[in-house]
Amino acid sequence: MSDSRTSEFIERIPVGPLALVPLQSIEPLGKKINNYLAEWRAERESEHKHTIAFNGYQKENYIIPTKISRFGTGEAKGTILETVRGMDLYFMVDVMNYSMTYSIFGQVNHMSPDDHYADLKRLIAATTGKAKRINVIMPFMYESRQHKRSGRESLDCAMMLQELRAMGVENFITFDAHDPRVMNAIPRDSFDNISCTYQFIKSLLANVPDLSIDKDHMMIISPDEGGMGRAIYYANVLGLDMGMFYKRRDYTQVVNGRNPIVAHEFLGNNVEGKDVIIIDDMISSGESLIDTAKELKDRKAKRVYACTTFGLFTNGLEKFDEAYANGTLAGVLTTNLIYQTPELLKREWYINVDMSKYIALIIDNLNHDMSISEILDPAAKITKKVTEYKARRAEENQQMELDLH
Repeated sequence: MSDSRTSEFIERIPVGPLALVPLQSIEPLGKKINNYLAEWRAERESEHKHTIAFNGYQKENYIIPTKISRFGTGEAKGTILETVRGMDLYFMVDVMNYSMTYSIFGQVNHMSPDDHYADLKRLIAATTGKAKRINVIMPFMYESRQHKRSGRESLDCAMMLQELRAMGVENFITFDAHDPRVMNAIPRDSFDNISCTYQFIKSLLANVPDLSIDKDHMMIISPDEGGMGRAIYYANVLGLDMGMFYKRRDYTQVVNGRNPIVAHEFLGNNVEGKDVIIIDDMISSGESLIDTAKELKDRKAKRVYACTTFGLFTNGLEKFDEAYANGTLAGVLTTNLIYQTPELLKREWYINVDMSKYIALIIDNLNHDMSISEILDPAAKITKKVTEYKARRAEENQQMELDLH
């Protein structure tokens, strides 16, 4: 962290002593975030650090232990095992962690998003109004795909935001929301929808050594009209062209709750001989993504990489193994914001994008009541990273030529 930022931090009194409350669903990510915060704060030297305002500022562990107790009926209660009086609390939850189970009348029940959300409310309720401020970090926003109404339908995501606000949550942080306009449900409250653009580009450049980042060799693709804004940002920052697919659906029938896709139609420049990067917010079953990759390969694209914030892989990994084996997909990048199976982490085609440092930086800023707008716009950092990558590639190519002579 730069000296100017360090001095800015130590001159700003924290809102309250920092406390992290990662639920069991997001424990591994919570521990990584804690380690970054502990390391940064241990390095900060300040004449104020022994004053009351900075009491408890430098610690090895900011995590508050919690417990969710279950009865045989499946009912539960949340308990916070240490005092949180006067603290700035950061609750973290992964509503997509289906690996967790509990017993209900002797049957094993996998936790659903509803169960995780209920546990979050239980622990917020257990603070009993003693915390100085309550913040919620929910990377995958609960019920975010039910963000608008068509006919007589529930508006679950908006209801969730209003419910948390009523419970005293002041800051709500999520990543790549399916539709961020759902923030209109709480217009006077702090709602941050954070993009993972820089982390994706950084991971791609670190794992693929031979990319040519220019209009002649690379292109950004949006798999549907909904992800256009995201793809346009990548294309503009990297100075590339963009193409998009739109899904032609059969509206006369419904399969698995959705109208089936008849065809993927492409709009954009020629992709022949180019590396293409598909940008999306989530991989659900993955069928749509693999279909898009096939369409691009049919149009003679060189390599196809997919960057998606959330890898749900609801239908397993076999289709992706197959797509990688036959050259349809060269690699898939998703973040560690939600649960990743051990099988996924072992896959040759998979690139894990770690978000813990970024979240730690956001928490550090918020705890000091500092602006996070600079952190949220990573354009300058991306440009610097790409310039370094290009310079390194040019140097390597030069060295190869010298070796050949």
